[in-house]
Amino acid sequence: MKAPNKSGWKPEMNAAEDGMHEGPATATGNRALMLEEPLIFEIGHAQTSGVDLPAIDRSGPDRLGGMARTEPIGLPGLSEPETIRHYTRLSRQNYAIDLGLFPLGSCTMKHNPRLNEKVARMPGFADVHPLQPVSTVRGALEVINELAFWLIELTGMHGVAMSPKAGAHGELCGILCIRAALEARGDAREVILVPESAHGTNPATAAFAGYRVENIPANADGRVDLEALKARLGPDVAAVMITNPNTCGLFERDMKAISDAVHAAGGFVYCDGANFNAIVGKVRPGDLGVDAMHINLHKTFSTPHGGGGPGSGPVVLSEALSPYGPLPFTARTADGVVHLVEEENAAAFEHTQAFGRMTAFHGQMGMFTRALAYILSHGADGLKQVAEDAVLNANYILRSLDDLLEAPFGHSGPCMHEALFGDKGFGEGLSTLDLAKSLIDEGYHPMTMYFPLVVHGAMLIEPTETESKAGLDQFIAALRSVAERAKSGDARMKRAPYYAPRRRLDETQAARKPVLAWQEPDSAR
Repeated sequence: MKAPNKSGWKPEMNAAEDGMHEGPATATGNRALMLEEPLIFEIGHAQTSGVDLPAIDRSGPDRLGGMARTEPIGLPGLSEPETIRHYTRLSRQNYAIDLGLFPLGSCTMKHNPRLNEKVARMPGFADVHPLQPVSTVRGALEVINELAFWLIELTGMHGVAMSPKAGAHGELCGILCIRAALEARGDAREVILVPESAHGTNPATAAFAGYRVENIPANADGRVDLEALKARLGPDVAAVMITNPNTCGLFERDMKAISDAVHAAGGFVYCDGANFNAIVGKVRPGDLGVDAMHINLHKTFSTPHGGGGPGSGPVVLSEALSPYGPLPFTARTADGVVHLVEEENAAAFEHTQAFGRMTAFHGQMGMFTRALAYILSHGADGLKQVAEDAVLNANYILRSLDDLLEAPFGHSGPCMHEALFGDKGFGEGLSTLDLAKSLIDEGYHPMTMYFPLVVHGAMLIEPTETESKAGLDQFIAALRSVAERAKSGDARMKRAPYYAPRRRLDETQAARKPVLAWQEPDSAR
């Protein structure tokens, strides 16, 4: 190990010291081009600045209303080269879709075409401001309205709310539309049914909206138990929230029968559209009886996401729910002009039953332009191929690994956008976590782990349509290698990863007792 620096910090033991490959430990902690990088506070000094600033004239009156800082801010001062190097080195320690396959299940981490980025950065889109007069953003409103048209067309629905900022926000929007429709007819239903195979945000959204959540079991094929659902329907059930394709990577073949049964009982059908990438251009949810469905633009229509954004979750609505959709929205009048419909002009557009607003402004302009660019550049045939290739890639992974890894629903026929495996047969003491950490040493971000909960030690893999067969073959070879080690009981996997910039962390402790603020070690004070 290298000697401690000024703050007493020292790097993690590297792989050479752990006996995993030949070669001595390095004095710097660097491993060739994988450069060791301490925290920014350990590089800079709070007493210095990377730029020259003029002295402040404090002789004038205090214009801060008594809010002036009384203690030093404590931020590290770095020169420009030090700052650039710090963040560049950190970026080299991260994983990204531009580096390799990103196999997260139910996340659709696909390539983001640079054409989309170019369009989003065009003047009039990149610099549009939500407080501009509507008369100055007619072009932006045209784009939003055009995208809304295509989302309705692709889903076979009646209307769309564009303002929700992300998937879970869209879920809430759809459930609030359902609540408004029920209240309008004086129907005080209080239960929402959520199948075991639904996304975890579904029950959370229903509970947040004030409903009581009840579970619907899955059948042996990993799909909704239709008979159990029918048996539970009654005058207290407001809606069913169903994910289709579901989190087991399977298409709900009884979707139309589910919708018919729910409608006959006086309820509504909410569909989680996070997995729309698997069926876009192939299936229209409106034809299956869906009343509301959010669409993650940042998944299906290719914008990079994760780390808090950007996101966008428009909600398409059936004819029964469209009158209750939130404000604002765009509408084209007979003269061809696109207007922004808000509270003050809602009556003129016969939209007086809106449940309210989801957000202060209309939505994510950058997301809208990226999504529309993606849709128009692919066309109907291209979007259909997106779904076909995504499903083909997932099935290729499923059948390339099901002889080695447990595929609990492999008997249910082809999967959709993602392949699901379990940890059955792993050596004593080894878990899905150990396999995932070992996969990092192979140069891949791990797949989604321990979800869905219906499969023990679940591993959920979604390759998307982005990956070539050669790329999939390399990933499959890496996963087979670590799976064989797990089944043979290789105890070294308990300490993986060995070659990552940081070794295995105590993730439970980090989640329960996070250290969110820098404190200089006592030895350095």
